[in-house]
Amino acid sequence: MALERLSKTLMNRCIIIWLLMTLGMVLSCRSQDTPLTMVLVPGQGWEKMASGMKFCDACCTDKKGNFYFADAGSKAPIKRIGLDGKVSDFGPPLQGVSGLQFGEDSLLYICQGRTRRICALRGGKDLEVIVDNVRPNDLVVTKDNHLYFTETFSQRVYHIDLSKEQKVLKIVDSGILKPNGIALTPKGGTLFVSDHLEREVWFFRIDKDNSLSFKAPYGSLRIRGKNAQSKGDGCDVDSLGRYYVCSDLGIQMFDPTARLGGVILGPDPNNSVVSLAFSGQGLRYLYVASGGSIYRRQMKTPGVGR
Repeated sequence: MALERLSKTLMNRCIIIWLLMTLGMVLSCRSQDTPLTMVLVPGQGWEKMASGMKFCDACCTDKKGNFYFADAGSKAPIKRIGLDGKVSDFGPPLQGVSGLQFGEDSLLYICQGRTRRICALRGGKDLEVIVDNVRPNDLVVTKDNHLYFTETFSQRVYHIDLSKEQKVLKIVDSGILKPNGIALTPKGGTLFVSDHLEREVWFFRIDKDNSLSFKAPYGSLRIRGKNAQSKGDGCDVDSLGRYYVCSDLGIQMFDPTARLGGVILGPDPNNSVVSLAFSGQGLRYLYVASGGSIYRRQMKTPGVGR
């Protein structure tokens, strides 16, 4: 059985590269990893954008580059940082928000694990419950309005077809020890899931029926010691298919072929970075949540606007 599992994993790793090339993610076949100098702007460090919250989480952006986040440590409205840098409230007070993302329908989809539901916010005013009796951690929404979310305690990834009047939960994966962050490739054909406990970042192909296939480890996070937790958390991609994942050590950047390019140290040595999103003018800033504050830094490559 062990040999069979190893053979299957190796086969899936080979398929990964083929799929990434098919999806337009692999831009060259150079043997060199992508170094951090290819993504970080020289002389540009972290800039604090908001502070005074209990625990910031759930970073996301709209297509214009306005940035959104939640104070997950309190019952408060979602916060919005405009292109002018001003912080304002967006919507009603909500408790325990851990994931946010806009859909193509301009609704803001919201994970609320503590209140066991996923909601949608329209225009910053009207709140609608999409599903309840779930404990979502993080979510993504595809261009054709299919929602995927992680449920850490059950070790599952779920799918919801948002176009259907009756919202049906479908289990599309199980077995990742602590599924946490979740992201899509720029073209949306591939799904990534981070594991808060183990080192692996998992890769899936999204099939035509919106199920997931070709599950395999995409890359391995660096950890502090042999038995340390990775604390893999929120994640995002840039427009060239590089994948950024929050972890215990900082933000770990993988190139499109799953090779680790390096670790971007977080802005606050006393607090881990738990969530991130490309946002701001031209989507050229990487925003992160660390402790009770939000920071950003300019990047060479923009994000994809979701």
